[in-house]
Amino acid sequence: MVILYVLSFLVSFFIVYWLIPPLSKLAFRLDFVDKPRQDVERKIHREPIPLTASYAIFIGFFITYLLFARDFSLETLALFIGGVLLLTIGTIDDWYKTKGKDFPALPKFIVQIAAAILVFLSGNAFTGFINPFSGDYISLPVILQFVLTIIWIFGVTTVINFSDGMDGLAGGLTAISAVTLFIVAVTKGQSTSAIMAIALVGVTLAYLRYNKAPAKIFMGDAGATFLGFILAVIALDGAFKQATVLSLFIPILALGVPIFDNIFVVVKRFIQGKSIYQADATQVHYRLLKAGLNQKQVVAVLYLVSVCLSLSSIILLLIET
Repeated sequence: MVILYVLSFLVSFFIVYWLIPPLSKLAFRLDFVDKPRQDVERKIHREPIPLTASYAIFIGFFITYLLFARDFSLETLALFIGGVLLLTIGTIDDWYKTKGKDFPALPKFIVQIAAAILVFLSGNAFTGFINPFSGDYISLPVILQFVLTIIWIFGVTTVINFSDGMDGLAGGLTAISAVTLFIVAVTKGQSTSAIMAIALVGVTLAYLRYNKAPAKIFMGDAGATFLGFILAVIALDGAFKQATVLSLFIPILALGVPIFDNIFVVVKRFIQGKSIYQADATQVHYRLLKAGLNQKQVVAVLYLVSVCLSLSSIILLLIET
């Protein structure tokens, strides 16, 4: 199995690494680039950046997953269709941004919910947990399974997207979370989830080769929502299966930085009467930037916090086992 995991990592990494340069050239030909805007506080880059990394990430992940997991099930079909839906609506959103316009939030919301529903209908869902006192498995009512599964997938998809505001940040946080979920899956003997997680590590690290400051390419909303979607599904397929009350916190801690930061942002926007989709500079990375840190320092600090939270989740895993 170790060789399988190593090959999954290498194949996913090199597919993305080799695809990004030609996709970057294509972006400039199509004028599919994120242009700097002096009037927008969160636009901190100073030259046009290609927005095509999402396609390399999508292709690299699914080729690797199908090649090594060989899981041609209904769950895989739902994962693929959901990924295509997010990639499509994200591309439309990114195209609007290249023209200096904002795409309406409602279509994005509907598509993200639809992708989550597809995953639930395929059988991949949060179904319950083990009673810590009796050891019995408590199966939740179907309606509660549905609601919790949709909230989880939609929530993680959204928080990773919200975190994509600085060179190397969303990709790095995803990689750290994916490593943690890989360790959880391997410990639990869940090989399919482990391959998904290590493939995600591979594609994000390859992307980071081009996205670290100063970034040469962006993944846009299309890539960020796709990464969040895959992370959420990996947790459902791995960490949340046969979970105890204590181990329910493992995936939450693994994704701690984007989850806790964006809960704060969403609550703040709600109190102020703003749309939760309204892009602004209230995320923690912008606040650290205002506090005097430079981009690399902000990313390093958030990486460190993410690693600490991930180590905490692994400690919980060891306590459980």
